[in-house]
Amino acid sequence: MSLLVVGLSHRSAPVSVLERASLPADAKVKLLHDTLAAEPATEAAVLATCNRIELYADVDKFHAGVAELSTLLAQHSGVALEELTPYLYVHYEDRAVHHLFSVACGLDSMVVGEGQILGQIKDALALGQELHTAGRLINDLFQQALRVGKRAHSETGIDRAGQSLVTFGLEQLAGARVPVADWAAGKRALVIGAGSMSSLAAATLARVGVAEIVVANRTAERAERLAEILVASGTGVTASAVPMALVADELTRVDVVVSCTGATGLVLGADDVLAAVSRGAVPHPAPQSPASAPAGGSAVVAGLDPRLVARLAAAAQGGGRLADAGAARTISAVEPDGCPVGPDGRAALTGVDASSLELHGAWADQGEATAQRQPRRGTRTPADGASGARLALLDLAMPRDIDAAVHRIPGVRLVDIESLAEASADAPMAADIDAVRTIVTGEVAAFGAAQRAAHITPTVVALRAMAAEVVAMEVARLDGRVPDLDERQRTEVTQTVRRVVDKLLHAPTVRVKQLASEPGGAGYAEALRELFDLDPGTVASVSRADAADPLNDDDPGRAS
Repeated sequence: MSLLVVGLSHRSAPVSVLERASLPADAKVKLLHDTLAAEPATEAAVLATCNRIELYADVDKFHAGVAELSTLLAQHSGVALEELTPYLYVHYEDRAVHHLFSVACGLDSMVVGEGQILGQIKDALALGQELHTAGRLINDLFQQALRVGKRAHSETGIDRAGQSLVTFGLEQLAGARVPVADWAAGKRALVIGAGSMSSLAAATLARVGVAEIVVANRTAERAERLAEILVASGTGVTASAVPMALVADELTRVDVVVSCTGATGLVLGADDVLAAVSRGAVPHPAPQSPASAPAGGSAVVAGLDPRLVARLAAAAQGGGRLADAGAARTISAVEPDGCPVGPDGRAALTGVDASSLELHGAWADQGEATAQRQPRRGTRTPADGASGARLALLDLAMPRDIDAAVHRIPGVRLVDIESLAEASADAPMAADIDAVRTIVTGEVAAFGAAQRAAHITPTVVALRAMAAEVVAMEVARLDGRVPDLDERQRTEVTQTVRRVVDKLLHAPTVRVKQLASEPGGAGYAEALRELFDLDPGTVASVSRADAADPLNDDDPGRAS
């Protein structure tokens, strides 16, 4: 086994890098094809989620493999190699197995113990099988990872160590002092997307007690199907589907938005959200929300002057953009750090004076460079104040669906992948994590032993085939020397010779498999080939036939 993994994740890279390095479906396919075309790799799989991008390969040369896989990741992610390299990690052989098993158990997840990664590992294996890039090693590895992950969830309390990303995100929106069920009760939610994560989000929203869910998706049939499933779920939630073109209108009527699509660009811009919150309050205001609509119909958002809100909306329609790196905050008062306008004094919002800029936060047109320089944790609003937001947004997509700048809009709270990473870093670890780590350690050892034992199997098979050939030749020679033997006698002699050969080979072959399964046992196969003068071509042909046998490939559906 020469398993190599090169990748980056939320543990090694900032969200801004992960976001740029995300792989759409067509890029995954091209990456796998190019990996097999590269000289060091014989099989490969790619695990790409919102929190990680990892390329697994069976390589014959370590250093060449690292160089090639790193180059391919940079090439297909669109991030230059010199920029990507500082954030890459490399694991080899047993360390690579340990890494994937830990990922499958949720130990390496942003929210420890979440189980959604098992479905993503299954999808990665299915893609490798579909494209024929997953050979014996990748198949065995990923299917065993699925089993290990299931074992961890069934035998330990790892599920209690953390919640799904959806549940954790909703908890961040609700705030530390408000139970999610109390926060969600009676609310109206918009779910953008109808894939696996969006479906999970919709089901979670229904379970925690929202009154109504609207699903928007580019494919109307999938949105309608998800809405039907929600209605039939028995939770009592009302659900319907709308076209993506009506998302802006729905924003004016909902309390919560959860978005997770495969779009490469923004689905919700700051101008869309700002226009929605300034057009009017929700027709069914939640008890926790201080927002209200005055008699004149204009919105009073988080206590701000309606005239200011109107001016902000007008500026947004003119192309104004809020620049920030994506923290989760609700602004309802003066920001102490003022307005980071460039030294030339250009304001991003025409017609808004400096005092207004200072009131609602850092409006600027310097783009992401300015955003990256802004402080993160020090300016975060405490989570227990989240329940007063006019509009709560949960962005689970990578790259992001919702403009990170919307958290600067008064009365809006945004929780995204980056803010979830910050929040989960301080989450308490459950005692069950130690039990899962013990499971992973044992499973890694067992997997390595099985792979090493499997490595010698073709040599043992070739040895037994050679022995059978010798028996056949000697029996044929006996027929020539003693032609008067009847059929019963010939059969008895043949079986006797075979039993002798089998007994002579049994102990050595069993023992050599045991020795080969131990660390450093790879040399036993070569010793057997040398001692019995086995033809390397015969051993190789047995290996190829064994790998091509469809009976040896487990159904991924059974393993997951």
